[in-house]
Amino acid sequence: MKFRNFKMVDYVVYGRGSFDQLDEILAPRRLGEAPMIFFVDHYFEGKALVNRIPLRGKDKVVFVDVTYEPKTTYVDKLAGELKAEFGTVSGIIAIGGGSAMDLGKAVSLMMNNPGSSADYQGWDLVKQPGVYKAGIPTLSGTGAEVSRTTVLTGPTRKLGMNSDFTPFDQIVLDPALTANAPVNQRFYTGMDCYIHCIESLEGTFLNEFSKSYGEKALELCQYVFLEKDQWDEECDDKLMMASYAGGMSIAYSQVGVAHAVSYGLSYLLGTKHGIGNCIVMNHLEEYYPAGVEEFKRMVDKNKIDIPVGICKGLSEEQFDTMINVSLGMKPLWENALGKDWEKIMTRDKLRNLYGKL
Repeated sequence: MKFRNFKMVDYVVYGRGSFDQLDEILAPRRLGEAPMIFFVDHYFEGKALVNRIPLRGKDKVVFVDVTYEPKTTYVDKLAGELKAEFGTVSGIIAIGGGSAMDLGKAVSLMMNNPGSSADYQGWDLVKQPGVYKAGIPTLSGTGAEVSRTTVLTGPTRKLGMNSDFTPFDQIVLDPALTANAPVNQRFYTGMDCYIHCIESLEGTFLNEFSKSYGEKALELCQYVFLEKDQWDEECDDKLMMASYAGGMSIAYSQVGVAHAVSYGLSYLLGTKHGIGNCIVMNHLEEYYPAGVEEFKRMVDKNKIDIPVGICKGLSEEQFDTMINVSLGMKPLWENALGKDWEKIMTRDKLRNLYGKL
């Protein structure tokens, strides 16, 4: 029997105000004059958080465009610009939601690996460590801060750079940074975590490692989205830890149907990951009956609108594109439906599901 030797984040700091320790955390990682590059979600342009970034020497803030989820072309462009301007850098510090963190991880890897990031979409294709990288989430739920992947949309597919070189060297978990997140965005991202838990806990890959983290993350999500009557600091604290635990849960197992289907939406329509998962989860009673019922209660209690009819009017060719992307996520389908998943999730059945969205 062979067990996965799972690479985790090297260093974790948690606590309100921990962002203010960033300067001392980065100091020993600086390589001479080579700068630290701060990838900051463009949402924060002109906001107070930017003034708290501890810039030294040639350090640079790059506001990254996360209007759409990261594309391999954007990763290659950012890495190319940094190499042209600086040659090398001391590190990449990613501040933002899942897309900003995924960009940070991907560009870090492409600073030290040849070719295009599209060449590394898959499992264990990255051969060289990237430059030092740190992740600082300003939204909670994606688990990008702890995952061994960076999900990218490439020329032919949406697939991560899954490797032992992908996880961050350092993460800074400061719940205060999530305080003013837009309500809808916070919910969609939080539901990414909730859906991680449902898919992990009901998957065929489940083991006690995944189960322990998944159960705790699920309990935290249920508390903040069903038991609490108003959002407060406790909610931010708990959801940040739910995101961490949910990410750890899928690290040793996998996600399932909602993620596999939403990848198709994202690839064709540019649907953002969190909201895409919510759109799909709304229609998955056949696979996760209890989870979907509870999900709908969370939607109602938090007064959130989940878009419907986004696949209306698509051509059969477009449906085929989504189906091809989705069926390419083989480990997700196997976790959800077992080794014979291809007999269960036929193209016709998946076409029918996309038609409901």
